[in-house]
Amino acid sequence: MLFRSFNRMVSWLFFFIVAVTSIPFYLIAVLIRVVTYPFDRRLRLLHLFTCFWASLYTWIMPPWRIRIEGRKNVRKNATYMVVSNHQSQLDILVAFRLFFHYKWVSKIEIFKVPLIGWNMVLNRYIKLKRGDKESIEQMLHDCEERLAEGSSVFFFPEGTRSPDGAVKKFKMGAFQLAKKMKIPILPIVISGTNKALPKYSVNFHGIQKIYIKIFPEIPYAMFEKLSVEDTADMVRNFIIEKLKIMDRYTLGADAQ
Repeated sequence: MLFRSFNRMVSWLFFFIVAVTSIPFYLIAVLIRVVTYPFDRRLRLLHLFTCFWASLYTWIMPPWRIRIEGRKNVRKNATYMVVSNHQSQLDILVAFRLFFHYKWVSKIEIFKVPLIGWNMVLNRYIKLKRGDKESIEQMLHDCEERLAEGSSVFFFPEGTRSPDGAVKKFKMGAFQLAKKMKIPILPIVISGTNKALPKYSVNFHGIQKIYIKIFPEIPYAMFEKLSVEDTADMVRNFIIEKLKIMDRYTLGADAQ
């Protein structure tokens, strides 16, 4: 009981810090947007600042032992369809630690969150209302626009967080876009966030190992002749295979 109360207290302290610090950080974000927009239409500097803002919240949580690999696999100025498995809301904070340029595709509700959501609007991240056909069509149009301007786009093709860490069936949007725009797919695998911040939980869960890795890009030529469905299956199977290996680190050497 005492341990549970301590974990809850840590969680509320963490969210209090997020709320308080978001006020000055949002004002800085507005200033960066105003000053840099005339010469930085892709908003690269604003995104890098957002990476710092988000990363701060993982840096102040030493119990989250985050291992990051593969930054060298991101080519400078390349445009990617970035795809990752999705275990936890914490995936977003962890992915910001990668510090390369992309636009998020995220559910529309997040954009309504004061300060943090407003910053997503400033960054021209891409809104999606789940299950809404018009919203999906608009999302795909917005993705094409961002990709055409040279910004990578980051998808969680499962569409929602996995409750148990297992990789769910992929939705097709990211792979339709990769084929249409003839761009490489950049696979990212995240392990351990479902233990640090499980779905439907906001409590602190003690010391947790988290592992995020960028794997080498999958060039367009590798899936040019595949169907969208086969492309999605290829990438999903790749992520599942790599996740099993990474889980051995986050869950312990005995994990199968």
